[in-house]
Formats: sequence, structure tokens, C-alpha cells
Amino acid sequence: MTLGPTSDADVARWTAALGLDGLVDIHVHFLPKSVMDKVWAYFDQAQAHYGTEWPVHYRTAEQERVQTLRELGVMQFAPLVYPHKPGMAEWLTSWVLEFAEQVPEAVPTGTFYPEPAAASSVDASLRAGARCFKAHVQVGKYDPRDDLLKPVWGSLADAGVPVVVHCGHGPLRGDFTGLNVFAEVLERHPNLTAVLAHAAMPEFTSAFELMARFPRVHIDTTMVGVPFAQKMSPLPPDWTDRLVEFANRVVLGTDFPNIPYSYATQLQAIAGWAADDRLGEPFLRAVLHDTPAKLLSV
Repeated sequence: MTLGPTSDADVARWTAALGLDGLVDIHVHFLPKSVMDKVWAYFDQAQAHYGTEWPVHYRTAEQERVQTLRELGVMQFAPLVYPHKPGMAEWLTSWVLEFAEQVPEAVPTGTFYPEPAAASSVDASLRAGARCFKAHVQVGKYDPRDDLLKPVWGSLADAGVPVVVHCGHGPLRGDFTGLNVFAEVLERHPNLTAVLAHAAMPEFTSAFELMARFPRVHIDTTMVGVPFAQKMSPLPPDWTDRLVEFANRVVLGTDFPNIPYSYATQLQAIAGWAADDRLGEPFLRAVLHDTPAKLLSV
């Protein structure tokens, strides 16, 4: 049963066979059309940026993408937004909160940027019901240790609301990427519920070291272990050994719709890890539903 779905059309059947009503995906992207168009235009130039083609697999209209998730059996998802400059965070958060009001499966989320309004904006987002935040250190090109963010990390830690943090060096190293940098944030806010996006690829070993130090640190599966990513950030030989240690702190993430392969491909990778007898179906049920559902309070 740990064999993954054969295709997107097989995902709902495979999920039901695991005894799950559906999937909970903590790492999905919905953005205002003008921003999403720019994101897709960037991926169109992936050969220049990354040295490889990156054809967006689900490049369709917003409502069609929502319907695709429904057909896949994604019962709840976190639509993540992220700014790349000052003055964007409040607008993006306002947009995504409204999106979540219109799409029942979407969990209300928010984002932030190191600017004077960051603390008050995040507090307002929490009051408005945001249950997950996104911090994109690489795209935002900011230092997560910035003094303007100290009250933000503190508020999120106090609220117990998870923040999905892209702080690893993949796919491109940034001025403030690296788990040695984000570790300093965790040292100041050890109760922060942080989800290391992409399992902090390629710093997989460092990610597990942070998980060992901070019991509220998780990793998501976004692009991890799929053939596309294995070429750039191959998993370490002890990957499943480490998963056994932290099986209850791994959550489903996919990067839908911006992935250059099918949704089923990510599930196949996760199912491959679960083929280890020490993990099996209990691990799959935890990753695909139970743990992300707990983090997102759904």
C-alpha cells in the first residue's frame, strides 16, 4: 500500500485506501494574478536562473487550479503568499485572507517583511484569523534576524501559529539563506512553530539538527526527493533513518501549482520513504493529513 499513486487521476483513490478523507497541504501558492504572472515569467527563464528548464505544470486560471486541488482530494491547504519588497506584505495578506473566505478548503494565511508596520500587521492578521504564515528569506532578500522582525517572531511563537520559512540555500543561495542564520532566530524564540520549507534543501542534515534542538521545528516535503530535485539536491543516504527519528514532524507540502511535474510525483516520493518498514502507512497518514491538520488547526 505504500506504493504511491500512479497519476493525478489515482491520487484520491490512493488516499482513500490509506483510510484518509483527504490530504492537507501546508505549502501551496495562490497569489494575485499580476504577481503570479510575474512568478511564472521568472520560471519561464529558469534555464538562465537555475541552469534547467522549469515548465509550470498547473499553469491554469485560478478557479481551475482550485478545482484541480479538489479533484486531487486536497481537503485543506495553506495558500502561501510572500513579498519581495517593502509595502507588499499587508496587501498580499489582505488578498489571501479574502481568497480564503471564498474558498472553503483554503486556510487563512499571512506574510510579512522587515518594515516598521510588520509587527502591527502580523498582529492584525492573527486577529483576522490567519492560521499560517510564510517567510521567504531567499526571495525577500532580507535578514530574518532584523530587529523589525523580533516582535513578529515573538507574536507567532506566543500564538502557536506555524510559519513556513524558506531559509535554505536551494535553489539559489541568498545573502541571508542558510540554517546557521535562521538558527539564531530560533535561539531567540525557541517556542516558534517553524516549518522549514523544502526540508531546507540542500541542508537536509542541518535541518534535522535543528529539529533535534527545537521541538517545534518541522520540515515540509515540498519538492523533496522528486526526480527533478534529486538532480540538484539529492537526499542524504541516511534520509529515512532521520525520518524515523522525526516522523511526527514531517508535513505534506508540494509548491502547487508552480511545480514542473505532477502532484502525484511528490506523493510517489513520500510513499517511497514509507516503504521503509519503520515508517509505513502510519507515517503516510501523519505526513499527508494528521500532522499538517494539527499545525493548521483544521
